[in-house]
Amino acid sequence: MNAQRNRGLTEEAATTAIDQACRMLRLPTIRGQFAHLAETASREQMSYRGFLAELLLAECDDRARRRSERRIKAAGFPREKSLRAFDYDANSNIDAATINTLATCEWVRNGHPLCLIGDSGTGESHLLIALGTEAAMKGYRVKYVLATKLVNELVEAADEKQLAKTIARYGRGDLLAIDELGYMELDRRGAELLFQVLTEREERNSVAIASNESFGGWTKTFTDPRLCAAIVDRLTFGGNIIETGTESYRLAHTKAQADRAATQA
Repeated sequence: MNAQRNRGLTEEAATTAIDQACRMLRLPTIRGQFAHLAETASREQMSYRGFLAELLLAECDDRARRRSERRIKAAGFPREKSLRAFDYDANSNIDAATINTLATCEWVRNGHPLCLIGDSGTGESHLLIALGTEAAMKGYRVKYVLATKLVNELVEAADEKQLAKTIARYGRGDLLAIDELGYMELDRRGAELLFQVLTEREERNSVAIASNESFGGWTKTFTDPRLCAAIVDRLTFGGNIIETGTESYRLAHTKAQADRAATQA
């Protein structure tokens, strides 16, 4: 009965039925594109199977895109940064082939760390966010946080008897991206709490950091030498170290603009 009735549907009734079915089955992409894809299928004389494949692939592709967008949003990046937008010509210290290899996110899959070390303005934070975004797009769970914010949250959690829960939360996820490590001195308590997070993730889930201090200068951030050495060990063992240099790209760009303006004046 139903099959006979469906075969007798008018075009308008069929369109309504498809719309309602897509709503019930939660297929928003098919609902939005089926009319266009049906016209294309008719024009190109696609088979029924080919038309069905186009519909389902469109839905799958759109769902994958939406999942990536949700993972990127959940990561908490402060701004959009992409590898495509990175200017390798402006910083000869950074090897594009090495960054492209990191963009495959094999290191995230293997739970390895990544250190991006360089002076402010050399691209270390750009690369941290861009590589974190690549990981999120490839299906990994990513969390971005400033080092000072992370330590402050850990201190507050310890005061409120919630430390174990907070450390466990930061221990989960495939990649923890810690930015601006080394900008501020941490007292022993803060450094120890950060060390606990790194230990929680060690050899299981990846940590990536961006720092404006070389490892030799980390004793200014982590004032206890033994704790400093232990933290460096956690962040470098089996991992990648990218040195972005000391010459600020932003400063050079600003100076170049000022020189051009002076020449034109």
